[in-house]
Amino acid sequence: MTQILDAEVLAIITLTLRMTILSTAISSVIGVPLGLWLDRASFAGKRLVVMINRTLMASPPVVVGLVVYLILMRNGPLGFLRLLFTFEAMVIAQVLLITPIVCGIVYTASQRSSERIRVFALTMGADKRQTRSLQIKELSNEIFFAVITGYGRAMSEVGAIMIVGGNIRHHTRTMTTTLSLLRNRGEIEQAVFLGAILMLIAFSVQMIADFLRKRERRADENF
Repeated sequence: MTQILDAEVLAIITLTLRMTILSTAISSVIGVPLGLWLDRASFAGKRLVVMINRTLMASPPVVVGLVVYLILMRNGPLGFLRLLFTFEAMVIAQVLLITPIVCGIVYTASQRSSERIRVFALTMGADKRQTRSLQIKELSNEIFFAVITGYGRAMSEVGAIMIVGGNIRHHTRTMTTTLSLLRNRGEIEQAVFLGAILMLIAFSVQMIADFLRKRERRADENF
């Protein structure tokens, strides 16, 4: 049975964490404001935009991976950037997958409670900036859930990053693609071990994020 060296496992875990955290951060920076704006905005075709976003929330990862592959391939529109089969290509695919999820969750939550928040802010004499700040604060739980959901999608992704990353050893091999490789080789014990580490990392990241969020809330209450 082929053994995976400890150093290689560490490199795979490090790459996975870098990719998932970076892609989730980028998606959150884009998706959260977009979801809030989509709730406030009023324009022709808004319903169609919402429907498209909801469709993208359920996009098959392999389709997204194929689209990114076609764009980044040598003869593609962005082929001159030479990003195919790189860390950056995997992040791009992840961002395209996660952003609609974050945006959709935030939009739905904002749509449910934004009117109540705006009415309350109006009665308190708040201006637009204060109203938006209050809305974000009131929706902090839903925003946190959206970010964690996006991170979970990033951590569990295989298809898209396999297509655009190529699962290259010491270069673009992540925990999920390694799991798929080990399963194909029949190295079940190592696959189970790596899967357990993957679940532990996902749980740890969520616990850390929850701890930081609660500490920030306590600081706001004390202030």
